[in-house]
Amino acid sequence: MQVVRPGLWLRRVSGAALSSLALIFLVPQVARAEPGVPVPPSELIPDKAKGTVAAADKDLVVKVRLAGLWEIPAGQMAQEKSNDPRIRQIGRNIADQHEVLDELARNAARKLGIDLPDEPNSDQQGWLDEMAAAEGEEFDQIYIDRLRAAHGKIFPAIATVRATTRNDTVRKLAQQANQFVATHLTLLESSNIVDFKALPTAPNPNANVNAPAAANQAVAAANDSQLSTTNLPLMLGVLVAGLLAGGFATNRLIGNRSRMNNRRRAYRRW
Repeated sequence: MQVVRPGLWLRRVSGAALSSLALIFLVPQVARAEPGVPVPPSELIPDKAKGTVAAADKDLVVKVRLAGLWEIPAGQMAQEKSNDPRIRQIGRNIADQHEVLDELARNAARKLGIDLPDEPNSDQQGWLDEMAAAEGEEFDQIYIDRLRAAHGKIFPAIATVRATTRNDTVRKLAQQANQFVATHLTLLESSNIVDFKALPTAPNPNANVNAPAAANQAVAAANDSQLSTTNLPLMLGVLVAGLLAGGFATNRLIGNRSRMNNRRRAYRRW
């Protein structure tokens, strides 16, 4: 019968507990079920309203506010008008999460002195009117398509502000909004009725490749030209000087070793 020492047993239990804790942090879905929004890693970002506020920063705070002004009532309509339980759940989740995001935007606006709207803009009101006039599957399609298109437009705008803003409060809001919008995109796509063909395509990444390539070729040609005319004699002179210096150092080294060997042989004969 194997005897397990108390200290060894304690180490084994502690190791198992630490492994379980690590899995919870590394795999968030183990700790909480989807579609909850994971807490964005924003606690490391200060929120003291320090730094210049650019026009793009103000625009982002306003857009986050506007998003809540129409997506909250849209989500409420989804819960009332849709016959699909999945659409009703998506509407509930997005509406609830936008209430949280709207509060974050209003808090940032107060710190930065940004005036916020109290009503959706004309485009957003038009989308709400479309939904109010639709029923059943027609409503579902309008709801999913309008929200998916809107989230796709604001997503890159959030990333741009997050990467460029000088203001810490805007940076934190952008960090938080990025996580919410990414979650909403996933929720909307989980309906399996998104019309992806109707979405705008990304810009061609090769559109501006030729210009940098031409510029690089011009620089290379200029360098070659300078080397063949003005700098060629200088480069040859440096090369010759380097060879002479290397040869001199090698001769010195060989001479020193020869003298040392002669002294050793003389010492042995003596």
